[in-house]
Amino acid sequence: MFEKIPTRALSDTVAQQLLEQIDKGTFARGGKLPTEAVLAQQFGVSRTVIREAISRLKNEGVVEPRQGSGVFVGGLGTLRPLRIDSAEAAEAGSVLQILALRRAIEAEVASEAALRRSEADMASIDAALARIDAAVLEGDDGVAEDVAFHRAIAVATGNPYFLKTLIFLNQYLEAGTVITRRNEALREDFSRQVRDEHAEIVAAIRAGDAAAARTAATSHMNNAARRLAQAGIG
Repeated sequence: MFEKIPTRALSDTVAQQLLEQIDKGTFARGGKLPTEAVLAQQFGVSRTVIREAISRLKNEGVVEPRQGSGVFVGGLGTLRPLRIDSAEAAEAGSVLQILALRRAIEAEVASEAALRRSEADMASIDAALARIDAAVLEGDDGVAEDVAFHRAIAVATGNPYFLKTLIFLNQYLEAGTVITRRNEALREDFSRQVRDEHAEIVAAIRAGDAAAARTAATSHMNNAARRLAQAGIG
């Protein structure tokens, strides 16, 4: 049923495979998982690894350990968190696929920010943009400042779920963002393009033009994907 797995990230891999089997219906909702000893034998790992994997799934609300009875799959009403397998996210093509998901969200974030931003929000966005420029002038890659800029726009929507989703996705884009920002910093034309793209987004938000903000954000993310591809990422 299960594949033998390497020693790297054992508990994460076990948790992911268990989750896949639960999703397939191999283990029914409300049903009992095999014992720790049986799972350890099937996966070819130690019982400690199994316990760590079960603990992770418990924390995510997927399974429910019951004292003296075993571990049971959550019922139909159990809320499931969004998760992306880190190993899968690092595979060829996945970075660009996640970036495409972020593009769709960033477009709506910019649009909503244009409609709902306050003057205080606008000041925060302007300050975040200025910090990117300052970082680049000092010779830094500006990764942290770039992330903070997009977060400032998400905050301006007044919708905390936009911000939470972007923070979640950015975990899997961090490596690509670092390489892209460094690549952009080394090429004056790239650096200028990014600065202009950011400025267009800010101008549209300032003008309260939701359509223009959506277009500018979409264009920025499309260009980010192109620059990633040129840097050999994704």
